[in-house]
Amino acid sequence: MAQPNPGSQPEPSLDVITIGRSSVDLYGQQIGSRLEDIGSFAKSVGGCPANIAIGTARLGLKSGLITRVGDEQMGRFIIEQSAREGVETKGIRTDKERLTALVLLAVEAEGVSPMIFYRSDCADMALDEGDIDESFIKSSRAVLVSGTHFSRPNTETAQRKAIRIAKANGRKVIFDIDYRPNLWGLAGHAEGFERYVKSDRVSSKMKETLPDCDLIVGTEEEILIASGADDVLGALKEIRRLSPATIVLKRGAMGCIVYDGPISDNLEDGIVGEGFPIEVFNVLGAGDAFMSGLLRGWLKNEPLKTCATWANACGAFAVSRLLCSPEYPTWAELDFFLKHGSKHRALRKDDAINHIHWASTRKGDIPLLMALAIDHRSQLTSVCDELGVDYKKIVAFKRLAVQAAARVADGRNGYGMLIDERFGRDAFFDAATKNFAWIGRPVELPGSKPLRFEFSQDIGSQLVEWPLDHCIKCLCFYHPDDPAALKTEQQEKLRTLFEAARKVGRELLIEIIASKNGPLTDDTISTAMEELYALGIKPDWWKLEPQASTAAWKKIDAVIAKHDPWCRGIVLLGLEAPADELVKGFEATLAAPSVKGFAVGRTIFADAARAWLSGKMNDEEAIADMAGRFRQLTEAWLKTRGLH
Repeated sequence: MAQPNPGSQPEPSLDVITIGRSSVDLYGQQIGSRLEDIGSFAKSVGGCPANIAIGTARLGLKSGLITRVGDEQMGRFIIEQSAREGVETKGIRTDKERLTALVLLAVEAEGVSPMIFYRSDCADMALDEGDIDESFIKSSRAVLVSGTHFSRPNTETAQRKAIRIAKANGRKVIFDIDYRPNLWGLAGHAEGFERYVKSDRVSSKMKETLPDCDLIVGTEEEILIASGADDVLGALKEIRRLSPATIVLKRGAMGCIVYDGPISDNLEDGIVGEGFPIEVFNVLGAGDAFMSGLLRGWLKNEPLKTCATWANACGAFAVSRLLCSPEYPTWAELDFFLKHGSKHRALRKDDAINHIHWASTRKGDIPLLMALAIDHRSQLTSVCDELGVDYKKIVAFKRLAVQAAARVADGRNGYGMLIDERFGRDAFFDAATKNFAWIGRPVELPGSKPLRFEFSQDIGSQLVEWPLDHCIKCLCFYHPDDPAALKTEQQEKLRTLFEAARKVGRELLIEIIASKNGPLTDDTISTAMEELYALGIKPDWWKLEPQASTAAWKKIDAVIAKHDPWCRGIVLLGLEAPADELVKGFEATLAAPSVKGFAVGRTIFADAARAWLSGKMNDEEAIADMAGRFRQLTEAWLKTRGLH
C-alpha cells in the first residue's frame, strides 16, 4: 500500500473515535449486597468504548463514538447523554430491530462486582461495516478498536474497515484489548465478572490486529489472551514481535508500565508513572477511566511518564466511586488532584474534589436566567380565604402562569420557572413540555423561622422522587445578627439540605431574605453568605433581594469569587416591588457579574391572581396580563445587559 501523504490530509476535527460496545449500566445502590438482594439501581452509560468517549471528552479531548443502540428509551438515553458530555454522536446508529444492551451490577465486596450482561442479539453487537463511514473515520486523529467487537464476524469486519481507513490516511490505531470471556461465549451468564479464560480462538483474532496498532493497552490477563502466551513477560515479547506499538500493561493498584521499545527480561524495565494509593471501592470501569487519562496525554504528545501518571490518577478516581462514566474526572478535577492531592484514601469523601466534579459536570451552562416565580403558597391561600374560593383554583391558576411564561420565552434559552409541589404538580407537567432552561421548586415551609421543610424533615427521601433537572429552592429568613441559637439551627438545616442535594444529584438554590429580620447594610448579605460558605455550603445558585448600593453588590460578588468560582450565579428576587423599582434594582446589579437574572413572582402575577380567582378575569386575560408583565421585566433586564 502506498504511504499516505500527511500534507494532503485535512486537519482532523476529532482527537479520537471509539468503536464498539455501548450499554446502559444499572448499578446496585446497596453496597456490600449480593446482586440478588439489591433494591434500587442507578443508571448510567456503560460499555468500554462509550465510557472512553465520555471520559476523554471530560478531559478536554474531542471524541466521537461508533456504536448501535436500540430505537427505544435506553438507546435515546445513550445518545442524549453522550451529546451532553460533548461526544460527537453522528457515528451512533439506531437499530430498529434490536434492543440496547443492559448490564446489571453490584458491589458485593472490595474488588468483587458480580454482573449480568443482557446482550442477546443486542444493538451494539449488530454493528457492521456499513456503519463505518470513511469521512467520519478520516475526521479523527485516532480510532480506538475494542476486543469484544472482534468476537463476531459482522463487528470484526466493521472494526477492520475502520482500521484500514485509519491506516490509509495516516491516523493512529489504538487497541483496547477489553477481554470479557462471556462475551466470547466462554463463560456462563452468571460469570460476567470472570476476567480470563484461555482461548486459542480469541488469541488468534487478537494477534491479527496487533500489527496495525500504534498503542495497545491491557491488563495482565488481557495481554495473555492477546498474545496466546502463558506468562506476562512472554506475552509482552510476543506482542512486540508482532507490533512496534507502544504497549501499556495495566496492573490494578500497582499502576501501569509502559513499554516503548524492546522488551527486556525484566518485567519492571519500562516507564512507570506516579501512583496514587487509594481505597478500592469498585473496580468496574476503572480501565476505561485509565484509558481516558492515558489518551489525554498520548494524543497531546505528552511524555509517556506523564501519560501513565494521568492514566493512574483517572483510574484512582474510578475505583474510589460507584458508577462508571458519570464518576470519571473532568480536566479541572484531575488538574486539581494532581496539584493538591487528597487527604482521603477514598476520593469520593473529599469535599473539595467532589465539588469540582459536581460543578464541572452539571448539565449545560446557564449564563442568563429570567424566571417567573409561581411557587407562592401562603400568599395565594390568603387571597382564596379572603374571596371565599376553593384552594383547588390555585392549581388551575398556576397552569395559566406556565402558559404565560412559555408565551414570553417562546422556546428561547434563558427562561425558567419556580413552581411548588403543593399546588403546582399539574403545572410541573405542563412546564416539562415548554423547553424552559431551568425549573426550580421550593422545599421550605412558607414563613418558617427557624427554617422547616414543608412536607417532611427527612428531606433526602423527598428529593429522590424529583426529576433530575429540577433545582431545589430553599428560602431562609437569615440575618447575621440573629440570635446564636437561631443561627445555629438554621445553619444546620441548610447544611442538611446541601448534603442531601449533593447525595441525590440535584442543584440547589438558597434564597436569603435578611431585610425582614434586621437592618440591611452594605455588609449584611455578604456576611451571611460568608457564614454559610464557612460551613461548607456551596449552593449552585443564590437568590437575593435588591441591595441598596453597588458597594453591597461588589462585596457579594467578591464572596462568591473567593469561596466558589464554580457557582452558577445569583438571581434577584422581587418582594412584590413595583416593576419600575425592580428595573432600578436591575441596573444596580451591573456591579456584580455574578448576578445572572431574576426570579420574580408577585410583581407579575398578583393582580391577575386576584382578578382571576374572583371571576373578574378569564383564562386568556390572566395569561395575557402575566405575560405582559413578565415580558416587561425580561426586556428591561436584557436592556441593562445590552442584549435587547
